[in-house]
Amino acid sequence: MTIRHGALAIDGGTPVRSALLPYAHQQISDEDVAAVTAALRSDWLTTGPRVPAFEAELARATGARHAVAFSSGTAALHGAAVAAGLGPGDEAITTPMTFVATANCVLYAGAEPRFADVMPGSLLIDPERVAAAVTPRTKALLPVDYAGHPADYAALREIADAAPGGPLTIIADASHSLGATRDGRTVGTLADMTVLSLHPAKILTTGEGGAVLVDDDDLAARLKRFRNHGIATELSARRDWTYAMVELGYNYRLTDIGAALGSSQLSRLQAFLERRRALAARYLQRLGGHPHLEMPEVEPGVDPAWHFAFARLRLDTLRVDRGAVFHALRAEGIGVNVHYIPVHLHPFYRERYPGLSFPVAEAAYGRLLTLPLHAGMTADDVDDVVAALDKVTTAYRVG
Repeated sequence: MTIRHGALAIDGGTPVRSALLPYAHQQISDEDVAAVTAALRSDWLTTGPRVPAFEAELARATGARHAVAFSSGTAALHGAAVAAGLGPGDEAITTPMTFVATANCVLYAGAEPRFADVMPGSLLIDPERVAAAVTPRTKALLPVDYAGHPADYAALREIADAAPGGPLTIIADASHSLGATRDGRTVGTLADMTVLSLHPAKILTTGEGGAVLVDDDDLAARLKRFRNHGIATELSARRDWTYAMVELGYNYRLTDIGAALGSSQLSRLQAFLERRRALAARYLQRLGGHPHLEMPEVEPGVDPAWHFAFARLRLDTLRVDRGAVFHALRAEGIGVNVHYIPVHLHPFYRERYPGLSFPVAEAAYGRLLTLPLHAGMTADDVDDVVAALDKVTTAYRVG
């Protein structure tokens, strides 16, 4: 039962929900359990025949020529950075409004991340600021499809092609945007390499896992070597005991257990996307024009995947900060979160790159709330979130 009025739960009142509504949650079906059980009972637990089968299905679903599976989204980012040739002396431009793994993968490769601020409406990396940040050392652009909204890859491609020293490699961090489209093109066809996360909070999951979508055969081969200790041949292709390690690689392989879960989940991708889009539309309809909130902007020609929904508080209308609103909403049973602390504000990055300031990202961070959104939610769940937002912001409004 939704409680729309009365004392805040944090002050002893009745909460909107008796149990916490998480901001993200995996959706596991009986079919998923059966697929994983079959893998457990098979001859293969680690990387086996289910991994290339899942890769082929993922490539077909996204329109990419190749999908190369990894043990995590971070491992996939690391692989893409190395496959792009990033190394000491190189730079890659990315956004501060992301999880730290996006920038970390550049450091893993021995290169240096450089940041460009975001646009205030969508919180996507701003192409004009990217263009201003390009130097002769720039070798790659690493945009992030924040919240599931694809970046402006056409504008980024123009910048990449006009950069000194030849075309830059565009690595899309599409951890949030599997299934999204921009100008009729699917995520997986918009960049040179497209990195997916298959963590349980994402659109679909392999437990832990990630993948790189790529059309170029040579890049795909490099990625496959990199995830398998730098060994030149896949295990399934060997005819005897011999193998050749031709470069330094890592053990970043996905298991057959994870691939079995991924293949089963992939069969429901469109259903997951339809539910997320319906829930996001309800949020936008219910919260559009809210006196204390700003909702995200969707750019023309974009159909986001809606990994999460976010709102920004109009703090000038409230007598408390974001932290107070966050804790009050949690007390109401609403599992809000915050995505993200800008990368350059983390202690490691402050020490390594002192004095950086990205005003748009920093201003957004101080007002951001991630709202619950996952395929297991109902319209009534969205209404509970809206009721809690109304209840808390009304209690804390100025005047």
